[in-house]
Amino acid sequence: MTGPVRTRFAPSPTGELHIGGLRTALFQWAFVQANGGELILRIEDTDQSRYVEGSVENIYEGLRWLGIEWAEGPDVGGPHGPYTQSERLEKYHAVADELRARGRAYRCFCTSERLAQLRKDQQKDGLAPGYDGRCRAVDPGEADERARSEPSVLRFRMDRTGVTTFPDLIRGEVTFQNSLQDDFVILKTDGFPTYHLAMLVDDHDMEITHVIRAEEWLASGPRHLQLYEAMDWPAPHFAHLPLLVDRDGRKLSKRFGDVAALDYRDRGYLPEAMLNFLAFLGWSLDDHTTHITADEFARVFTLDRVVPNPAFFDVERLDALNGHHIRALTPAAWCEHVGEWLDRDLPADIPRPLGADLVAALAPLLQERVTRLDELAGLSRFIFGELPDYPADLLTERIKGDTELATRTLDAAIPAVEAVAPDDWGLEPVEAALRGLQDTLDLKLRKFVSVLYVATMGAPRGIPLFDSVALLGRDEALARLRGARAKLA
Repeated sequence: MTGPVRTRFAPSPTGELHIGGLRTALFQWAFVQANGGELILRIEDTDQSRYVEGSVENIYEGLRWLGIEWAEGPDVGGPHGPYTQSERLEKYHAVADELRARGRAYRCFCTSERLAQLRKDQQKDGLAPGYDGRCRAVDPGEADERARSEPSVLRFRMDRTGVTTFPDLIRGEVTFQNSLQDDFVILKTDGFPTYHLAMLVDDHDMEITHVIRAEEWLASGPRHLQLYEAMDWPAPHFAHLPLLVDRDGRKLSKRFGDVAALDYRDRGYLPEAMLNFLAFLGWSLDDHTTHITADEFARVFTLDRVVPNPAFFDVERLDALNGHHIRALTPAAWCEHVGEWLDRDLPADIPRPLGADLVAALAPLLQERVTRLDELAGLSRFIFGELPDYPADLLTERIKGDTELATRTLDAAIPAVEAVAPDDWGLEPVEAALRGLQDTLDLKLRKFVSVLYVATMGAPRGIPLFDSVALLGRDEALARLRGARAKLA
């Protein structure tokens, strides 16, 4: 095919955009960016029984979260619209009629009960499931007459001789035996097309040059190529992306608890980190590059560096990448993220707005200690509200239940903090007072510091202790130390 590169992302609005679909869209976007082409967004809603309200908006939101934009689509328009399949029915029916006129499609009157029994019989006999062609020989005139009173579908008449071979831009030459193909439905009883017919018409009308899609559609290659041949239309180039699999080698799916794309956003993954992660799921630049920006990916992406092998969706690697991108944020950008996520996640009983100065002072303490933004509130809650109640044995959890040491630590810490004058309160005096406990207790700080963490934060570890006590203020810090000592009493 000649002309500028054009590819399409064509999701079905049957629920939230899945992370696998987002990876497909990202590779399509990078391909057209690298080749000076255009990405088209098309909504494939021909299966009306599975339509879920709000799905289209979720698709828009998920793509734009990652920075993926499109040149044509339902929301932006374009010269090849409509871009929603349910608005294109006349086009599909016209092509279906043409296929019938050319002898490549026929009406089928087989009931769902007969087809179900056919599948059972084929399974029992060890045969591949597929339509047996019972209605192939029905005279077209008789079929038209019966269609007035009987429900029917329209099937495509496959050429079942020889083989179908086509070049896949990722997998090389792919060959299928045509004898294993069956006559498939292209128009359903409700008048809506199946994926196969709608895809053919839309890709032709929208001048799609490259079809980049999931591996699950590879087996449909013979069907689609015969459809193009039957209409005397040039076929686009095909590229079938590798599967995304979990740790057990299973295909990612909602059935096994794999979350939708925007769930990752809502759990605190940065779009830069998600793009970096998805970019290397099935593609590589070389044997050492592990970090990449959107601009770099769009510049260097090629399909010949995509491998056909399944790609492991390693959440631990995603967490590591997200931590890397968090630490790469500028102080101002990071402070903005901290403020937004604390406002979102802190309990409703904490007064709003949160103090800007306190958020700004807290932000640097968090940047090295989180891998996801949804961890911020848990680490910071002790600063903004009353300390949640905790069991007394938490004070001794990290010191092997040594209540005596916990008591000595608090008995020494309270007067040390009291000795810091209100006018002198700040990080350096607080740090000096708490480090001085090493001499008082004749122990290294690490031996007893967990007691101070629990007393002031309600957890045996967290953000830096000295900074946290300084941010709490003298009165609140003392109140918490005394409250911890009372628990031990």
